Amino acid sequence: MISVLIVDDHPVVRDGLRGMFSGTGEFEVVGEAADGAEALTLAHRLRPDVVLMDLRMPGGGGARATARICATQPHPAVLVLTMSDDNDSVFAALRAGARGYLLKESSSEDIIRAVRSVAHGEAVFGPRIADRLVAFFAAAAPGRGPDPFPQLTAREREILDFLAQGCDNLTIARRLVVSDKTVRNHVSAVLTKLQVASRAEAVALARDAGLGPSGT
Repeated sequence: MISVLIVDDHPVVRDGLRGMFSGTGEFEVVGEAADGAEALTLAHRLRPDVVLMDLRMPGGGGARATARICATQPHPAVLVLTMSDDNDSVFAALRAGARGYLLKESSSEDIIRAVRSVAHGEAVFGPRIADRLVAFFAAAAPGRGPDPFPQLTAREREILDFLAQGCDNLTIARRLVVSDKTVRNHVSAVLTKLQVASRAEAVALARDAGLGPSGT
């Protein structure tokens, strides 16, 4: 039996995952946690094979809990199961030591397969996450040249790319699942770091660097 600790702040999600695993005969849910702090305590006490970890929770984030869990030896495999697919979340989880990253839109079959795989030492990524990783490392491949905007964070560069595509703040907010205010703050930071006075100037710089629609 593969032992699993479920970490999610929504009881309905935890109940659904527990029910999904209980019908397989292959997995045992040994505990449930509603936040990162509780996850850390239970992971140390229960020693599960896999921790199924949400990222955005009150009382302690999933990435921080993942890092602390993975700092112990031996430690369980952490598989992220979240709604967040932005680069900041993905790479924070991977830097913390997660062995896999799935979105909550994944089917039960995909989740079960992923838990089984990380329990056996494999790394697993959902299709959309895999596409992001491929795009990131392709952009950093030899011959592509250095990052044209090294002063920007990963999220700020993502925002700049959206601007270069002609997206307004509301569209960007919907795609990144953040608030309009958060997008406005990021846009302001981008303009300041690029030392430009308007979005149009930032877009011009971005498109000159190859961001935005192909062929522009």
